[in-house]
Amino acid sequence: MSVTSRYREAWEGFWREAPGGQGEVFWDAEPTLTVVRHLALFEPYLSDPGLPLVDLGCGNGTQTRFLADRFPHVFGTDLSAAALDHARRADPAGRASYRRLDASDKGEAQSLHVELGDVNVYVRGVLHQCESDDRQPLVDGIATLIGDRGRAFLVEPSEAAGALLQNLTASPAGPPPKVAAVFRHGIAPGRVADDAVPEFLAAAGLTLLVSGTAPLTTTEYAPDGSRIELPSVWYVTGRAG
Repeated sequence: MSVTSRYREAWEGFWREAPGGQGEVFWDAEPTLTVVRHLALFEPYLSDPGLPLVDLGCGNGTQTRFLADRFPHVFGTDLSAAALDHARRADPAGRASYRRLDASDKGEAQSLHVELGDVNVYVRGVLHQCESDDRQPLVDGIATLIGDRGRAFLVEPSEAAGALLQNLTASPAGPPPKVAAVFRHGIAPGRVADDAVPEFLAAAGLTLLVSGTAPLTTTEYAPDGSRIELPSVWYVTGRAG
């Protein structure tokens, strides 16, 4: 199974129109407010930090470039070729490698695993952006990528984030510009139940090693000037034993 052409084209359209600078899209917060916090949670559970690290759904590569300064081999992957164009332009030194990947496609995930072997995987806010039927295949793809030795870190907006996002979109002034850009391309983020992710992991043959809650920082601001942070749940997973 792979994602629908409509879904792929929606993301291509979004990234073709997206400004090139860091922080210009809703979820593109500074690494110090995102991946730095996540690595503090993830790194203690890495059985082999020397494995290649895949930033799955890397977008314009802001977090990927940070990861590339801390791990020996980092690959930014995304469904959208336009997103990867942004990522490569922002990384002229080639600190990371970038490639198009539909991780929900079993064949694509297997091919990358054959090439790289077991990897560690970082996934930030991808599941809730997927169409519902693609979520289990995506987690299955993550399981294929990490193999026996890798670990995966996933962080997703929690159920509690739904009300906050609804308030943003229901404002009389309309949604903030960066949120409106997502909707304009027919991308409608869905809610993922907090207990659904462990079920996806178990169905993929993975063990939930640890989980917790943390804010997911965005690049938008509330009317009072405070940074909008979405309540989120994070998970570290791998093979049993």
